[in-house]
Amino acid sequence: MKTAISASSPTASAAMRPHSAHWGVFRAGWQEGVLTVQPHPGDPDPNPLIRNFTTALNHRARVTTPMVRRGWLERGPGPDERRGHDAYVPMAWNEVLDRLAGELARVRDRYGARAVFGGSYGWSSAGRFHHAQSQVHRFLNTALGGYVRSVNSYSAGASAVILPHILGSMDDVARRNVTWEQIVEHTDVVLSFGGMALKNSRVASGGISRHIERESMARAAARGCRFVSVSPLRGDMPAESRAEWMAIVPGTDTALMLGLAYELVTKGLHDRAFLATYCDGWESFEAYLLGRADGVPKTPAWAAALCGLSATAIQDLARSLAGKRVLVTVAHALQRAEHGEQPVWMGAVLAALLGQIGLPGGGYAYALGTLAHYGKRTNAVPVAALPQGTNGVKDFIPVARIADMLLRPGTEFDYNGKRHVYPHIRLAYWAGGNPFHHHQDLGRLARAFRTLDTFVVHEIGWTATARHADIVLPCTMTLEREDIGAAPTDPLMVAMHRIAPPHGQARDDYDIFADLAERLGTRDAFTEGRTSAQWLRHLYERTRAALAERGLEAPDFDTFWERGEMLLPQQADDGGILRAFRDDPAGKPLPTPSGRIQVSSPVVQGYGYADCPGHPAWLAPHDAPTEDHPLYLVANQPATRLHSQLDFGAHSVENKRRDREVCTMHPLDAAHRDIAEGDIVELYNARGRCLACVTLSEAIRPGVVQLPTGAWYDPAQDDEMSHRPFCVHGNPNVLTRDAGTSALAQGCTGQLTVVQVRRYDGPLPPVRAFDPPVPAPLPAQSGTSADSA
Repeated sequence: MKTAISASSPTASAAMRPHSAHWGVFRAGWQEGVLTVQPHPGDPDPNPLIRNFTTALNHRARVTTPMVRRGWLERGPGPDERRGHDAYVPMAWNEVLDRLAGELARVRDRYGARAVFGGSYGWSSAGRFHHAQSQVHRFLNTALGGYVRSVNSYSAGASAVILPHILGSMDDVARRNVTWEQIVEHTDVVLSFGGMALKNSRVASGGISRHIERESMARAAARGCRFVSVSPLRGDMPAESRAEWMAIVPGTDTALMLGLAYELVTKGLHDRAFLATYCDGWESFEAYLLGRADGVPKTPAWAAALCGLSATAIQDLARSLAGKRVLVTVAHALQRAEHGEQPVWMGAVLAALLGQIGLPGGGYAYALGTLAHYGKRTNAVPVAALPQGTNGVKDFIPVARIADMLLRPGTEFDYNGKRHVYPHIRLAYWAGGNPFHHHQDLGRLARAFRTLDTFVVHEIGWTATARHADIVLPCTMTLEREDIGAAPTDPLMVAMHRIAPPHGQARDDYDIFADLAERLGTRDAFTEGRTSAQWLRHLYERTRAALAERGLEAPDFDTFWERGEMLLPQQADDGGILRAFRDDPAGKPLPTPSGRIQVSSPVVQGYGYADCPGHPAWLAPHDAPTEDHPLYLVANQPATRLHSQLDFGAHSVENKRRDREVCTMHPLDAAHRDIAEGDIVELYNARGRCLACVTLSEAIRPGVVQLPTGAWYDPAQDDEMSHRPFCVHGNPNVLTRDAGTSALAQGCTGQLTVVQVRRYDGPLPPVRAFDPPVPAPLPAQSGTSADSA
């Protein structure tokens, strides 16, 4: 794990020092002038993503100096069609901060803080202090009085809203529930809808010191636990699980669950006593399931026609579950699609039918295998994070509705039973995220950003988000600063030592915001008089005091920093609220309207949403295969990077082919289109086009293609302004649909869409995603006054 040295790298050998990333704890240092990265010695299954660091520090994609878009300098703030394809002018830090402070003051004074959107997503650093989302939100709260915020996440937008209606918070159902220890010891069957791909469970916000998922599945399987993976992709379950693969049609999991439920109920294999004691609303759901409500019994044969499985396989699976300790899991992937609330809800109902909820290793564990947080014990002492202050603005949007907000200010939208209004955003401030990875229909997103007066971005590299910004401020990456790495479900707290000096003129987000706050007269409110080093000591004190209160070793900060890591105590494996509810349903009710599991929900029914009725149901998708676009596209998370982070890193780049992202097709689909292994193919639909290098595999269901997200968006030069963009690098979000899961949650639907694929025989466009823009000269006259907008 080595990379060539650059002029700004240390020249002498240095000891390996601890650091942490969302994908693992590691040690890094300069050995004879070469950056070396080593996984933590206690990690049984290290994540290869740490290799992305080895070529990242001084890569040409890094932002080296503050840059301002030429059109913004010439015209001043205002909507501009040139965003995304304009030139950039280098600028000294003092001048760019002066200009930015003036623009922030202008927007604040003319339109108020509800004209500002704080657009961070939070995955840029595992450190608890240099956490970009906390930094930018704290700055906007203290300097402007607040900002329009987003709620929920692209990963779990639907589940975070539906789960409180039926069981409890997502944290209670996903984090504080069934553990891998319980599965190894107790579980007979893991019925996993969407699988448990290790590429997902190897990641956790705040870092992860021990990746135990692979060995846990291997140990459970060796004991006799049966894993069943319901997915169009065989690779969604590791080989060590010895899983049975049910190659389902994408997006039909709810139908399969209903078919299983019908078989259990009509054969008398369901747990009537559990339903009567612990559940509410069974009667109305049963009427739907058996067809009394709509005339359509949800039989295995009915489900089989939708799912692409045999009715016999569905019947056999249902009957094999009765009397077993069964754990039902539903991956994030299922709810990142149209009607994504339904499989989350129906998974809980299926588990309730089996009567296993609350038992060790049984019941329902939403998203187990999706993040390394899940299936772990919770720490018994807190880990502090940078406080964000008080937001004086009440407006918000579901996170995946950013383009709707910018394109349709003043219009109403539904969310979780209420009507809201999209505010008119004049300035967006982004730090620590890349919406051109997370969001769908990138042509539409680009048009949305062109409506802003001003778009400000802190970035380590020239992502598509940076290329659409008016002001781009170079920030340090995690290896260039000191921090504390910790997660609430990992016992190892890490002293994240600085490994390298800042690249070019990059500065810490904190220092950028502190100097901006000074220009706005709010430095003391933002910094509280502390430097970064003083903040680390202040945040560490909360953990130290909690350890001391428990009578445990509580080293001072300097001792912790010298040691490099500290083991934290963890809570007992008690099963959380679901175990407590099972043991004492009257004394420990669930936080639902009835205090019980809501098989049906009068509250949701009362909202009157046609796309999210009062009980789980099969709702046919609008985005279904057609003659023109006959293939399902699964746009899932990548295996070679976290989201789009460090796409230019060694591990990510080595796994591209012919400089492009790799698309997987079944050989039958490829042969029908005269496509061979290693060909460049074009995936297209009405929203856009992209290129990828194809690989052929029988480990994917026929009729399905798979292209992971995260390749940096790279529109062909002559298509940059097109409403049907053409990404030559392989970003599938030029193809995905920008629509909410339902009126209830308005979650992201980026997991699935439909496309056609053909071999690309034209001249192969170069990939320019990692090439920085050529600096332009400063315009002769430039201004940023409101009059020039």
